[in-house]
Amino acid sequence: MNALEIRDLTKHYTGFSLNHLNLTLPWGCIMGLVGENGAGKSTTIKLILNTISRDGGTVTILGRDNRENLCLSKEEIGVVLDEGCFPETLTAPQVGHVMAATYRRWEQDTFDAYCRRFALPEKTAFKDYSRGMKMKLTIAVALSHQAQLLVLDEATAGLDPIVRDEILELFNEFTRDETHSVLISSHILSDLEKLCDYIAFLHQGRLLFCEEKDALLEQYGIFNDTAEQAEALMPEAIVSMETTPYGGVRALVRRELAPVGFQLEKPTIEDIILALVKGEKQ
Repeated sequence: MNALEIRDLTKHYTGFSLNHLNLTLPWGCIMGLVGENGAGKSTTIKLILNTISRDGGTVTILGRDNRENLCLSKEEIGVVLDEGCFPETLTAPQVGHVMAATYRRWEQDTFDAYCRRFALPEKTAFKDYSRGMKMKLTIAVALSHQAQLLVLDEATAGLDPIVRDEILELFNEFTRDETHSVLISSHILSDLEKLCDYIAFLHQGRLLFCEEKDALLEQYGIFNDTAEQAEALMPEAIVSMETTPYGGVRALVRRELAPVGFQLEKPTIEDIILALVKGEKQ
C-alpha cells in the first residue's frame, strides 16, 4: 500500500483538461508537484482533497478511495494551502481550542510546542500576522492531529529564505517516520530539489514525468560548447538546444545517447523542466 495512488484521474473545464493523470507516492517520501501557472497543480490537489468532483479515474489515500469515509480521511491528511484560512480575529491559542473540537486525535501539547518553536505570539490576532507567521500557524495545525499525509499547495510561496528553510526542515523531520509522506506543489524549484524524493511535472494538464529525483538528474546532462562540437550529438539525444549570446550552443542531452566521454555538466531540476517545455515547442 502507498500513501497516495492516482490512476487515470481526469477533470474537464472549458478550455482546460487534466488528462489521465497517474501518480504514486510511496510511504516515507516527499513528492514535488511542479508546473507553470494553469498546468493543473491546484486542480490535482483539489481532486485529491475531494473538494471538486472528478470526471474519471481514482484517488486512493492510505489504501482507501478518497470519496469514502471523509471524516477519517481528513483526520489523516494535513492540509496547507497558499493562504491561511482561520477566522481573522482568532489568536493562536484560540485556533488550538477550535482544532481540539474539530479533530478526534488532536494533540494540544504538540500544537503548543510548534507555536513556541515558531515564536507565534499568543495575543496577536490572525489578521495581524505576517505571511510567514500565518503559514507557520497553518503548518502547526497540520502537524498536530497525527496526520500521515501532508498535502501542501504553494506552502512556501512568498516567504523569505530563512523561513522557507525552517519549514522545509520540518517536512524532512515529518517523513523520518516511514509511515508519513508529503505531496508539495511549488514554483520554487530549488526548494523541491533540496527537499523531494520524487518530482512530478505537469504541463498543460498532462504529466510529462514522475521520477525519482536522483534518477532524473542522472538521465540528463547539459552540453555547453561550440556548434561544431554539438554536431557529434545524435538528434535523438537532444531534448532542446539554443544558441548562447557568444555563438556557442547550450543543450539538454540524454546521457545514455551522448558519445562516450562527452563532457556534460550536471543539470538542475529547473534546467530539465525548462528544456522539456522548450523541446515541446521546437
